[in-house]
Amino acid sequence: MASERMTQTETTHQTATNPDSEDPWEDLEATVPNNRNHVSIVTLVECTLVELTHEDVGAVFVEQGVGRMKSTQYVAVDDVGEQFQKRHFDERLGWHETVVSRQTVRDELITQLTRSPPSPTEHSREAVASEPITFIVKPVRELQSL
Repeated sequence: MASERMTQTETTHQTATNPDSEDPWEDLEATVPNNRNHVSIVTLVECTLVELTHEDVGAVFVEQGVGRMKSTQYVAVDDVGEQFQKRHFDERLGWHETVVSRQTVRDELITQLTRSPPSPTEHSREAVASEPITFIVKPVRELQSL
């Protein structure tokens, strides 16, 4: 009975926070740098890993600068979410794909999402017109077309 009530509570909460037209992963997004605290970032990453394991979605970072676009995508390759395909695209270098562990994906997502804004010295070396890095979860069919 307690588990029945818990399931009803979870379902009610999910319905309240995600209308029928919205998939549970649609609000998993962020920009880098951001003002999120560490716990919030870890929670975002853990939710992302769950969705990557159970849905046909991938996580992607997109970084655009002057004359250059980079993208790093993560997609689960097994049903238990222990192996992920990491696809990295650089306009100058093309695509590079590897298989990485869940722990590696978790660590890389946290590292990327906790990046600080560049210091004034670093900023002068980087392209001033570069946009913030975007992190988003998207259906797999949409990923390689980014």
